[in-house]
Amino acid sequence: MKLFDVYPLNDIVIDKALGSRVWDDKGQEYLDIYGGHAVISIGHTHPHYVKRVEDQLHKVGFYSNSVKIPLQVQLAEKLGVVSGREDYNLFLCNSGAEANENALKLASFYNGRKTVIAFSKSFHGRTSLAVAVTDNPNIVAPVNQTNNVVFLPFNDATSLQQYFDAHGNDIAAVIIEGIQGVGGINVASETFLQLIRSLCDQYNAVFIADAVQCGYGRTGKFYSQDFSGVDADVYTMAKGMGNGFPVAGIAIAPKLKAKHFMLGTTFGGNHLACAAALSVLEIIEQDNLMQNAAAVGEYLITELKKLPNINEVRGRGLMIGIDLPLELKDVKKNLLFKHHIFTGESKPNVIRLLPALNFSKADADVFLSAISKELQ
Repeated sequence: MKLFDVYPLNDIVIDKALGSRVWDDKGQEYLDIYGGHAVISIGHTHPHYVKRVEDQLHKVGFYSNSVKIPLQVQLAEKLGVVSGREDYNLFLCNSGAEANENALKLASFYNGRKTVIAFSKSFHGRTSLAVAVTDNPNIVAPVNQTNNVVFLPFNDATSLQQYFDAHGNDIAAVIIEGIQGVGGINVASETFLQLIRSLCDQYNAVFIADAVQCGYGRTGKFYSQDFSGVDADVYTMAKGMGNGFPVAGIAIAPKLKAKHFMLGTTFGGNHLACAAALSVLEIIEQDNLMQNAAAVGEYLITELKKLPNINEVRGRGLMIGIDLPLELKDVKKNLLFKHHIFTGESKPNVIRLLPALNFSKADADVFLSAISKELQ
């Protein structure tokens, strides 16, 4: 049997990792400013993370959600404190797509409606409902196509207001990334998020904040939507939640009530996943990583804006997009193979920076030196 060939791969085998550095099987060191799609939140093989997971593995690695799992309660309590949402409830699952899938189902259960508003350049996952609200026809199979989803222009208040005015009583939910990741690091304006909140209140629709990539402290606040000063009804999270261990969840406002069997999962919230997720929150809290993300991110953005041949620098904290002219589309490849620096990309010409939240100013300077050479 061979692997199903769906990923374009760099000819690199990562053999070891520590902090913001990785090494290939030939011993070459790389600076990691991508963290495997924003997954590595506290640095590779963080000793507290490793010990937490290893200690748990020696006790019990898995049992089903048919029994009480105290680690789930501990995780919910810690997440409530660190995120500032202590009155919310937590449902645990396995991936960002699954989190968004369950959030959309929950919204429809809540108000009995079908229509979902999503936005241009959105990406919410690859499962059926999640991909249906993703603005990329190339990954939407015929079986995923539905008339229940309406795509509106991102950050266009007039279009949103007009659609609610005409169809408000049919709308189940509005789903939005506080900062679009795959779409090119596009920041939702604070006034746009405030309008979503106001319209959802007026029409009893559910405001779903997709924080899968832009959450978990990456922007300097726990959820990037927090910059708006309003609360969503449901926050979805994954990526940095387990620092590489598959774990995800949705934080649910008190007005959305639980009922037995309305949601479910086999692996979600298992003992190892909870141990990994608890270690991440403990490190975020103890090492002030949200503050570090804000400070180092501000430094990076400020310095990047001084460089030549950049169309625009977008983002917040350690979620940064560098929009380059099309003729500089090879910069990402050159950073990897000439300078040994991993970055991300939103095709064709936006470089994405998604390093660990403990990324240092010294490492930022290494990157700034390398990219400045490529932009000359």
